[in-house]
Amino acid sequence: MKTKYASKKTNSFGHTVQINDFEMYYEEYGDGKPLVLLHGFGGCSQNWHPFISKLSENYRLIVIDMRGHGYSTNPVNKFTHQDSANDVFFLLDKLGIDSFSAMGMSSGGMTLLHMAINQPKRIDSMILISATSYFPEQARAIMRRASFETLPQEVREMYRECAKRGDEQIRQLIAQFNALGENYDDMSLTEQDLSAITAQTLIVQGDCDNFFPIEISESMKRFIPNSELWIISGGEHVPIYDAKIPFTSKALKFLGGIDNKTQSDKYLKK
Repeated sequence: MKTKYASKKTNSFGHTVQINDFEMYYEEYGDGKPLVLLHGFGGCSQNWHPFISKLSENYRLIVIDMRGHGYSTNPVNKFTHQDSANDVFFLLDKLGIDSFSAMGMSSGGMTLLHMAINQPKRIDSMILISATSYFPEQARAIMRRASFETLPQEVREMYRECAKRGDEQIRQLIAQFNALGENYDDMSLTEQDLSAITAQTLIVQGDCDNFFPIEISESMKRFIPNSELWIISGGEHVPIYDAKIPFTSKALKFLGGIDNKTQSDKYLKK
């Protein structure tokens, strides 16, 4: 049984900061080593709410609405994963956070790939969930023809819950999603790019993902040093919401969460 992609908002842990040309919203939970959580396209920080209780027992969670998503604004009405990576680094700099671990779903994972390539020393470990180094034609076809009406019901519900500015925000996000289907620069990471990553990396992939075939994840596993691959049998795109999948326990084991409360000071900028 799946958990909802975006549960109803029930707290007021959020903060908003100015990041260059837009306002970025984020939430914080727990304490210890920073763990940055990035949602997928069309989602928001609420995508992580089913996992926050356990993760925050061992980490200081920084749960972000990427530009144009959730409560974050996007005056230029454009989204790329490279820009998103720069945004997250700006926020972490404002928070005085130097090194950290991170997890990203889909577009959040692609943002993390850019971050891990551009400033590799800052990310100690990361988990990429249904991410890709490039867009295969099957993904581009989905992105080009996407409309709100053709999205699966559970994804429409997520857009409705996460788009805090209503229908206009949804229209903007769908248009940006369509545009990614024609963008050949943003996600075009090479073997050389991936080999520059130093973060210990767990790649999570469902073998029934309609966007990205498992061959891409297998290729990333070959090229990213110190990486592991977890193929989820029968898993679709972002398969971690299935209650039968022990995602949280496996993630904490991979990240080594039990020792992080006593090490938090060393991750802050001096």
